[in-house]
Order: sequence, then structure tokens, then C-alpha cells
Amino acid sequence: MKYVLRAAPAALCLCAPAVSAQDLGIDAAVFGARESVTDIALSPSGEKILFVEPGREADETVFVVDLVNDPTPRPLFVANEARARLSGCYWAEEDAIVCNIYAYADVSGFQVGFNRVLGIDPESGKSTMLSARSDYRSYGLMQNGGDLVALDVAGEDGKILMTRQFVKESSVNTRLYNDEEGFGVEMVDPHSGSRRTVERPNRIAIDYIADENGRVRIMGTRSSTGAGAYDGSQVRYSFRAKGSNDWQPVSVTDDIAGVTTGFRPLAVDSKADVAYGFETVDGYQALSSVSLDGASTHKVLLRRKDVDVDGLVRIGRDRRVIGASYATEKRIVEYFDPDIARFARSIGDALPGRPLISIVDASEDESKLLIIASSDTDPGMVYLYDRTDRQLAELMPVRAPLEGRTMGAMKPVSFPAADGTAIPGYLTLPPGSDGKKLRAIVMPHGGPGARDEWGFDWMVQFFAAQGYAVLQPNFRGSAGYGDAWFGRNGFKAWDVAISDVNSAGKWLIDQGIADADHLSIVGWSYGGYAALQSQVVDPDLYKAVVAIAPVTDLDALKEESRYYRNFSLVREFVGSGPHIDAGSPARHADAFRAPVLLVHGTMDLNVSVSQSQLMKRKLEGAGRKVEYLEFDGLDHSLVHGQARGIMLRRIGEFLDESLPG
Repeated sequence: MKYVLRAAPAALCLCAPAVSAQDLGIDAAVFGARESVTDIALSPSGEKILFVEPGREADETVFVVDLVNDPTPRPLFVANEARARLSGCYWAEEDAIVCNIYAYADVSGFQVGFNRVLGIDPESGKSTMLSARSDYRSYGLMQNGGDLVALDVAGEDGKILMTRQFVKESSVNTRLYNDEEGFGVEMVDPHSGSRRTVERPNRIAIDYIADENGRVRIMGTRSSTGAGAYDGSQVRYSFRAKGSNDWQPVSVTDDIAGVTTGFRPLAVDSKADVAYGFETVDGYQALSSVSLDGASTHKVLLRRKDVDVDGLVRIGRDRRVIGASYATEKRIVEYFDPDIARFARSIGDALPGRPLISIVDASEDESKLLIIASSDTDPGMVYLYDRTDRQLAELMPVRAPLEGRTMGAMKPVSFPAADGTAIPGYLTLPPGSDGKKLRAIVMPHGGPGARDEWGFDWMVQFFAAQGYAVLQPNFRGSAGYGDAWFGRNGFKAWDVAISDVNSAGKWLIDQGIADADHLSIVGWSYGGYAALQSQVVDPDLYKAVVAIAPVTDLDALKEESRYYRNFSLVREFVGSGPHIDAGSPARHADAFRAPVLLVHGTMDLNVSVSQSQLMKRKLEGAGRKVEYLEFDGLDHSLVHGQARGIMLRRIGEFLDESLPG
């Protein structure tokens, strides 16, 4: 694929003549393909960019572009591990790139995720492992390879801050010795990997936050519950005042069944001497600040009375806080920086269709900005904006294979629940459709502590291209609408959530949008659970069911986490009582009437593949029609372009076979 750096005209049109592809295989391949660019970053000078381009399989390539001398992308580094992927690449300095790698493995029968940090030379492509080495024999697989705390440290040119999990270890062969244990912070040279400790390890520490100068100012600690060293739900945050190394308490948070109470800091601004973070105010999450001068002066900076403020907007290498965001019908950003606010408005007004504008990176002096403009019908375009010359340059599309395709518009709607409550959602109709008597799909989101938003969705657009109307309900139990809407969560109060999901299907029929004989339900993760449980509640409503990586038995979901540190949190979130049996679709296979397609990856760390395997056995035992598509070695998100294409094609065929002609 060729990338071209070209100046954007005054009236830029991202639209192209519609291409109508009738072949299911072609549509499945292009919509299932991963983004053409999954990550992009601007160098400190603003003269170079790096971006990550996935291949058709598990491979990912880091490219570097010299914007001044040669805008031709130069491949720098290839990650080609089937069970690993790049999860973020950054410029530590002009001659050093740092990449996070997330991977997963089967260790003695347990699915385990782990991360590593890699330094890459932007000229030679030579890589250096920055995660601290340890004696493998002393404690097995090191899961936590460190997180980036700061890309810049004042007075220490080129150094970065990384967390490290210290363990007691010694080995003559590897010349390692350490008599301390816990979570600490090290200053690391991204070229050589040399390091020195700047925060001594703390046994109960789980988080560190540095200010823009690279000084650690906040530490989060969590105590275990005791039995089995499982994590508790409470986190205590402490801070350092300027010029002091002493820790003082700042807040306590508690994540009780998915609802977080207390102030949760996320960023520190040393100039203002405050910490920014989220807390609940009158039932809705708000953005607040707390002073770090010892007085702990508390201010609520942005709040709503209808939705949660849930996004912190930051910019540049020092991650300066410039605003916050929330989603009503569409996501809205409120900028604290007036210059950035004016820029975002002007760019949004200049581009057609009033797209969502995201500032993804900036040069060190913030004179050059990387932005992505996207919408419901546009997967996105990456631009470089020069604030000095006021020039906007188009860099590359986010999903090149979809350029020129006509997409279905996503419209915010609401529909009545069984008890009359108005449930928000999004309706997407096939391009050119009159919206009457269509094949239709209800597509509940995952989570359940999540929500759908207005914007491009590759699965929704695939179905729209096949002629389906798609309704995405933000049922009660969804996040983003305050504590009361989230309620007891979508597992403990599954009856409310599933009733809302089924009300979405009934509304499509009542409005004349869906033909009752051609209504299906498709969901992923919790959405897959909702798709299956909808059959238990109303087996005649949907004529076909597709469940991707679904939960099928609530007790089994708790049991899966028993030997992991989050067991107490999962146990509390799912709960105990009569809702476990009634809310487990695998225990009610005899209620099913519609054919079912199950899809799962064997290395799913979120929901064990055994959940789909159990559902398959139960449906077969009850004499129900079920098909099962399993992807060996893939995780919960099925991050593999070919696999997603295969899945979409099989779903399309399954729906065609299951619904009357």
C-alpha cells in the first residue's frame, strides 16, 4: 500500500464513488481486516512519524517516515509472534522509539497475559529489551514487564521512567541479586537498557503517576484479601508535595461490583500543582482536581447530570491535560486550553460531515499536531497540522481497504423498555434503504460495564453492507449513564438488561423496520451472553443467534478466575443467589428454538473457551441446532485479520441459511 503526504484542499472531501460489492467473501475480507494503521506517533521535533501497520495474519510492522527529506514509509521493525502484539509505540527522543508488547501464553494449563517494553533504534531497527531481566527459575514467567511512567525526565536527557515488579532472587549464573520485593520505578536508558531505581519497591503498590518533569508524585496501593493473596477492591492513593519525598494520603477508591467510589487520580500537573482524576458526584462520574500542596483543595472541573464524564484528553510527550470528554448522542470534548479548542472547532468545521476530531500526538513544542478525523460513515483519516503555517496535510487512511465504500449512517434513537423506560441506542440502516421490512440485527455491546457510541463500527457496517438494519441498545447495566443506570450490573440484574435487549428487537418490529421473520441477534463477550440469554427469556423473538466469546454459565465465570488475583473482584461482580442458575443460558438449552452459531478463541483470557464448548454440548444434548467456530491460539478480541474475515463470512452464511428467503 502506498502512503502519500499531500496537502489538504480548502474543501476536502473524503467521499468517493460508491463501490457496491455483492460478494460476501469480499465484504467479509475488507470489513474484517484490521486497521491499516493501529498506532501513530510524532517525534519530538515534529519531523518524523512512526506508525504500526498490521499484516493479514499476526504480523505487525513499525514504519518510520522522514517528513522533511523523504515521505516514503520505511519499514523498521517487524513483530511476528502469533500470540503477541504491539500495544503502543512512542518516541522517547528523536533517536529512540519505545514500544509496548502485550502477549499471552499457556503456562501449566493456565492462560496468562504478560507485557514487555522494547527499545528500537529508528535508524537501524535494532531492538533492546527494556523490561528487567530476572532469574526465571526463581519465580516462573514474569507477567509484568513494566509500564511507561514518563517519556521525559528533567535533567536526564533521553531517559524514561518504567515500573518494575521486583522479586527476591539470586543466581550465580545470571549474576542477579535482589533482596527487595514489590512494585517500584526505574529510570531506563532506551538505547542500552541500563537502569537505576528511583522508587524503591513497595509490596502493596500497584500504580505510580509522574508529573510532566518525570518526577513520581502519586502512588496507588492495594491490599490483598488474605486468602490466596487475591486482590481487594480498595485502592489508597498517596502524594508527594513539591520538594518532599514523604508520602501523604490523598484519596481512597473502592471498586464495588463495578462501581468505583472516591477520587481516582490519573495525571499530575506540577505547574498547577494538582492531580486530575475522576470521582462520582451525585450519581455521575465527574472530572475533578485535588491540590498537592498539603491542603488537598478539591475542585469539580467538569460534570454532567445525564452522562458520565469519562475521558481525560491529553497531548504530547509529557501527556499534558488539555480537556475532558463525555458521550451523549455523540462524544463531545471540552477543552481547557482555549487555543486547542479554537483549533479543534476550525478543523471540525473545515472537514466535510463534521467528523469527530481526535488529537493523537504533538511535537515537543506542540507546533505540529497529529489528528484523526472520523465519523460513523468514515473509518478515519490521519492528518498532520502545522500550527505555525496553519497547513493541514493528509497522511493516510485508518482503513485503506474501505476507502470508496458507501457506509450506513448511524442514527441515535430511543425505544421503550417493558416498564416504559426510554432506552438509548443507535440504529444503522443499509445505504439507500427506506428502512422498512428489512432483515435486522440487534447487537448488544460487551462489558457489561461499557456502552456503544456514535462512530465507525466495522461489524455494524459489514452487516449494513449485507442489507441488515442494526440496532445497538445501551441497555440498563451499561456504563456511561451514571450509577443508577448501571444498577447492580448486567449479571446481577441480568433480567433487566436482557429485557431491554429484547425490547430493542420488539421495537424494530413495531416500527416496521424489521420483518419479524428476519430478526437476529449478534453479540460479542457480554453481548454474546445477552444474545444467548435472550433465547431463554423469549425463544420466539430472534430467528438466529450469534454469540462470539460469550459467557454461558455464571458460576463457571467466577470459577475461571479462582487462581488469579482478581478472583474476589469477579466473585463480587457476578454475585451469588438464584440469579446464577436463572441467568446461565447453558443451563436452559432446552428453551432454545433458534439456531445458534458460537465463535471463540482458544486463548481467551477474558472468557474461557470452555464456556462456548459447554454451550455447544448442552445445545446438542437438548437436540437444538448449533454450530461452533473455534480459532486456535487467538484471544478474546480475535485480533487477526484473516480470522475476522473468516468469522464474518461464516456469520453471513449462517444468517442466510437460518432465515427464510
